[in-house]
Amino acid sequence: MNRTLAVLLRNPLSLLGLILVALVVLSAVFADFIAPFPLHRGAVVDFANFNKPPEWPYIFGTDLVGRDLFSRILYAYRISLILGVVVLAIAVPIGVAIGLFAGYLGGWTEYVLMRITDVFLSIPPLVLAMSMMGLLEPTLTNGMIAVTAMWWPWYTRLVYNLARSEKEEGYVLAAEIIGASKLHVMFREILPNCVPSILTKMTLDFGFVILIASSLSFLGLGVQPPTPDLGSMVAEGAKYLPDSWWLTVFPGLAILVAVFGFNLIGDALREILGAEQ
Repeated sequence: MNRTLAVLLRNPLSLLGLILVALVVLSAVFADFIAPFPLHRGAVVDFANFNKPPEWPYIFGTDLVGRDLFSRILYAYRISLILGVVVLAIAVPIGVAIGLFAGYLGGWTEYVLMRITDVFLSIPPLVLAMSMMGLLEPTLTNGMIAVTAMWWPWYTRLVYNLARSEKEEGYVLAAEIIGASKLHVMFREILPNCVPSILTKMTLDFGFVILIASSLSFLGLGVQPPTPDLGSMVAEGAKYLPDSWWLTVFPGLAILVAVFGFNLIGDALREILGAEQ
């Protein structure tokens, strides 16, 4: 772990990714202390300062009802990170468990589990999430459910391929010979060797989860006003381009910073952990 961190810090691009992700996380965690107008995260109206361009004290400008965009972006980061953590915390264990069972047990178990997985994989992810959100009330919880439903199959496919390869290795055969149970072989022998690939994919996916969630909000199917959300802020501001450019540019840049940061770290981890295996 220390070696991996040292390598990340020596690589300029991965270091940039760490800095960007750290800024996003710190902004979300300490939004209550950083935001100059914390009350603007909710249903606040200040028509005396509506639609102001970037100027002090509104460094990112204000929206159409006078709320400070900088403050709302900080709280929107908090929503995005919560969604990313919850989605991956649910999708990864489900996908990993199904992939291990299918890849190691084979036979009818493999056939049934992988055909179900293929059905989900055959549907474009955003279309699947939009279909679910069309049936559910557009809330943060339902948004998490919709994104989770489209994410677990990718981990199933990844771990399935890894498990099929690993089960022919000598250490697995040795565990089977001494009488280890199937669950022991899957979760204590095969799974640890899959962790580097899973960790790399999780890092890359965190940015994509934020992007997909923002896309749903952009279409009006995600987090609903007055709760600040990056996607809905971009959608709102797009109606007033190019005159009120700050309404769209700053939330869009906020999405870019988060996705770019996680992608840089994920790419670096893929190279480092791939080289160590």
